[in-house]
Amino acid sequence: MIFQLIRRIHTSPVYKAAESSLLAKLRKKTGYTIANCKKALEMHNNDADKAETWLHEQAQAMGWAKATKLAGRTALQGLVAVKFDKNHGALVELNCETDFVAKNDKFQKTIEDAAIASFKFAHTKLQAKGPITKMELDSEQLGTLHAEGGKKLSEILALFIGSVGENAVLRRAECWKANSEDVKIAGYTHPAPSSASDYSSGKYGALLAYKQPNDVEDIGRQLCQHIVGCAPTKIGDKEKDKPAKNSDDETCLIFQEYLLDPSYTIEEILQKHNVEIIDYVRFSCGEVPESCMPGVEKQPLETVQTLQ
Repeated sequence: MIFQLIRRIHTSPVYKAAESSLLAKLRKKTGYTIANCKKALEMHNNDADKAETWLHEQAQAMGWAKATKLAGRTALQGLVAVKFDKNHGALVELNCETDFVAKNDKFQKTIEDAAIASFKFAHTKLQAKGPITKMELDSEQLGTLHAEGGKKLSEILALFIGSVGENAVLRRAECWKANSEDVKIAGYTHPAPSSASDYSSGKYGALLAYKQPNDVEDIGRQLCQHIVGCAPTKIGDKEKDKPAKNSDDETCLIFQEYLLDPSYTIEEILQKHNVEIIDYVRFSCGEVPESCMPGVEKQPLETVQTLQ
């Protein structure tokens, strides 16, 4: 009798409806397949919390395995993202194998997580010394940072690789902190978003540290746009450097024609708007494989670069 009663309960329309609703909620919450969600619920007697934990553990394990298997495959597509406020900035690159995957919503969320984590690192871990403090993070260091939900970026990346079956690499990040009120930080990515924002992503990006009085029009974003578009290799020194004979070949920032108005040079624009450029960095997605990356020698996360 008891067995029959239990059987009737488990096969009743009400029970099936509840079970179906639980499956739908788990599927919507986790994003995993219906088959996997159903298996998780069956294994844990319809305990949604335990089922969700099991699903994440399985996905994590599969993701790490797939990430290890795919690690040698070239990944030079992807995106560059920037996150900044007046006194802090982070520029991040996340690579994948194909441009198609770079347009994936999960990929977009992963690079946003990386940019926010790097931005938080700039806020909390960089010590004040000189006008700006900078630190470049390599792939391994970037992976140790935690996203807002508490997971390491390396774990989030493994889950992503497991879901798309394509190699992806947290390539690098630049974290900046301005150490005085007269130093500002601006950022920009291209293609540009429809409206200016403190976060954006694209194929190219730049961070800029500069000084400019508050009572004149701020042109930090426009200068970042120029840096992205014209790719200068250095700021330049009027006393030591000479302009190139052909303006199209110019690599010193101050001698370049201003992208937004070529009738001016950058030097003239800086004078007109009373701007002093302290430093800048530019990323082009996929411009260099990690094994060939130049720049800052790998350093512990507690050490930083400073400009005196």
